[in-house]
Amino acid sequence: MLRIRTVKTSSGAKAVQVIYYLNRKRVVYKHIGSGRTDEQVRELMVVAQDFIDNYSPGLPFDGETRPNNLLFLDKAEFLGVYYSFLHEVLSKAMVKVGLSAIKRRFLLDLVIIRILEPASKLRSIALLGTYFGILHSRKEFYRSARKWPELKQLAEQRAVEFAGDHYAFDFELLFYDVTTLYFETFEPDELRKPGFSKDNKSRQPQIVIALMVTPEGFPVGYEVFPGNTFEGHTIVPVVKAFMERHRVGKFTVVADAAMISDANVEALKGEGINYIVGARLGNVPHGLVREIDQALAREEGRTIRLRTGKGYLVCGYSASRYRKDKHEMDKQLQRAEALLREPGKISRVKFLKTGEREPTLNTELIERTRLLLGVKGYYTDLGEEVADNATVIGRYHDLYKIEQAFRISKSDLRTRPIFHYKEEPIKLHLLICFMALVVSKHIELATGVSIKKFVTELKKITDARMFSKITNKEMRIRVKMSPIIEELIRKLNLPH
Repeated sequence: MLRIRTVKTSSGAKAVQVIYYLNRKRVVYKHIGSGRTDEQVRELMVVAQDFIDNYSPGLPFDGETRPNNLLFLDKAEFLGVYYSFLHEVLSKAMVKVGLSAIKRRFLLDLVIIRILEPASKLRSIALLGTYFGILHSRKEFYRSARKWPELKQLAEQRAVEFAGDHYAFDFELLFYDVTTLYFETFEPDELRKPGFSKDNKSRQPQIVIALMVTPEGFPVGYEVFPGNTFEGHTIVPVVKAFMERHRVGKFTVVADAAMISDANVEALKGEGINYIVGARLGNVPHGLVREIDQALAREEGRTIRLRTGKGYLVCGYSASRYRKDKHEMDKQLQRAEALLREPGKISRVKFLKTGEREPTLNTELIERTRLLLGVKGYYTDLGEEVADNATVIGRYHDLYKIEQAFRISKSDLRTRPIFHYKEEPIKLHLLICFMALVVSKHIELATGVSIKKFVTELKKITDARMFSKITNKEMRIRVKMSPIIEELIRKLNLPH
């Protein structure tokens, strides 16, 4: 067994040692230190006794190991902190949503670091070591990552299953929208092409991303298109493929006005896909505008339903929208009239006719705009017995949830811009971002706080790394959880 021994040194001080006896010979296992006063010696003996009580080094006569639970700060060195608690929680969240079925620990760690601090893949590998002490090599990444994009279908399948189990997603209603992601380069290729940019980066090549979410805003699928693809051409193939993958007979898709066209309407009907989409009333025939004006009472919440070639046109009136539309119309009219008074500064303005003749006010457009003040339109093929006007309008207004998902993806997870230049790493980047969005959105829905706030709170739970000069081992001391964090974890109901 271990014992404490004190011995006088040649300098006159007293050395405190931890020793044991083996074959009747004394062996010094640990030199604790030397003291010149009785108080210093007593302190060293306390350290020695703690070493004996809490640390068994696997001596020839004793294989038992016990933890060292007493740290002497004057005999320790601070090494920094890890955010291991955050890693543990996000790992369990991935188990919860089913993404742990993707048995690629390296890939899952890249998803976690994407949520904590989005960065390039190589920097993410470094950050995993800095924040969690998790070491992955670049060589391992280059060897394994090329196969990871093939896991897209499995990731989507797990997301769909989780949405069904926890958010009652039954394919009855699907929200659809697209966005663009640009590249930090000006060199296009087959996938990265210049096109209409929602990021105001029209000179740079981009890709088009289609995203599908549940009524709660939980993501269940995505697709990638070349950057010059018109967004209205994406909805039919994407939704059709989604239905085939999940063997869905019929459901309703909700999308914005850019998705509607005569060709899309016919294609959606042909595939048995119901739809609710925004209507651009400024483009409807003038006779239909007159019909809307005559049928729709200008009272808050009043609605009408008219049959058109694109399905039923549901229109609703809102006083707040009227004030907004009226303010915008007055501003445009004032600008047009000002430009008429100063012909030398004539430029294209909404209510101004320009061309070979003298510039004049576009009275027809002014009248059309006036008739539609406060009116918003929606196309659907659902009969009133299936979805009344209020339901159609309410479902369309829920489309903001997919815009919120894009916000999380673009801002919090920093999906854009993309710095990759080949199709394979681009698709891997999007897979990581989609998986991170699945985890982030579930956390937001379960806790009621943004993923940014959630990460900020959990980063307060750190593991202080302390190196004990007595045991020559690293110890970690975790910060105690606050009531706020305890409540967040409780709401997540994570697996143990």
